[in-house]
Amino acid sequence: MKTKRQLKKANTVARTGAVPSRRKFMFGAAAAVAGAATLSLPKTPRAADPITFRFQSTWPAKDIFHEYALDFAKTVNDMTGGELKIEVLPAGAVVPAFGLLDAVSSGTLDGGHGVLVYHYGKQNALALWGSGPAFGMDANMLLAWHKYGGGKELLEKLYKSINANVVSFPYGPMPTQPLGWFKKPIQKVDDLKGLKFRTVGISIDVFTGMGCAVNALPGGEIVPAMDRGLLDAAEFNNATSDRILGFPDVSKVYMLQSYHQNAEQFEILFNKTKFDALPPQIKAIVASAVDACSAEMSWKAIQRYSQDYLDLQTKDKVKVYKTPDAVLQKQLEIYDQVVEKKSGDNALFKEIVESQYKFAVRTVAWDMDTNVNRRMAYNHYFNKKKG
Repeated sequence: MKTKRQLKKANTVARTGAVPSRRKFMFGAAAAVAGAATLSLPKTPRAADPITFRFQSTWPAKDIFHEYALDFAKTVNDMTGGELKIEVLPAGAVVPAFGLLDAVSSGTLDGGHGVLVYHYGKQNALALWGSGPAFGMDANMLLAWHKYGGGKELLEKLYKSINANVVSFPYGPMPTQPLGWFKKPIQKVDDLKGLKFRTVGISIDVFTGMGCAVNALPGGEIVPAMDRGLLDAAEFNNATSDRILGFPDVSKVYMLQSYHQNAEQFEILFNKTKFDALPPQIKAIVASAVDACSAEMSWKAIQRYSQDYLDLQTKDKVKVYKTPDAVLQKQLEIYDQVVEKKSGDNALFKEIVESQYKFAVRTVAWDMDTNVNRRMAYNHYFNKKKG
């Protein structure tokens, strides 16, 4: 039998949920231990704010080259999970296309997308990454020289010589660029004499040597200049860019094959101070993204350029001609003269040329001896009448 006191305590517990003092102490102690344990658990770190880099390309927003810049930014943004966010503006949004190097070096921009030849006015040796015949190398082979033949170290030395606070990633091998757009077909070297012609880099010296009056303009300004008669002829880059920029509206003569820019590639540029401050894993991701986008760009180019090459002829009624061998040979001869002069004036120019020559003499021989000429196979399957 329970005492009256025991019955009263049982009724109180049933009615109020009150716990006897000893049990209350035990529950309280357990709660205190749990609370202490909770306080001692490491807190889940809050994700840091993403690092945002503002880039500018040297291309009009509608050009496929600007699309390549956007592709690179998206790849980095995706691969870093948003830890680094690159935002890309088109040419002229912050600075003119030819002002990219200064803007990135000073920190006005965090980075940019362009070509090394656009910095020709700062140091003419920069044009050796793509402006000229590259001793017979194509653009992919020139990139191989850059990565494995000493080019990367020479480019760093070159930028240091002009106090450019930048980190450079050449990437994206371009196909051989056309001789350009003309009012009538170029049949001999003398046909170039006196023409008001647009080109850039060492090609300025080459076409000047062939008798042209050269004007270097960024991509977005070329067609308007031709339309106003300020240019008689011009070259830019490829069938897709040329078509998008409106070349077929001002010319119907397209001359293919040239040595003036036989082996060019793009450049991804970072402000060095800001790039060096990135976490090591982010810098590694950027380097991997460059290589991935280099391959992706070259594959996309094959798809898009070939279709626009067809559309130029079928839809835009453009006539396509091969540049005569005599013109190509003259380009090589004049380029040699230009290189000799610039090598005498610029020790770094000479050092880079000699490095490329050493790499090319071996690799171009291997390439030509190893890879079969595709013309025979093409004629066999698609063009038998002209075979």
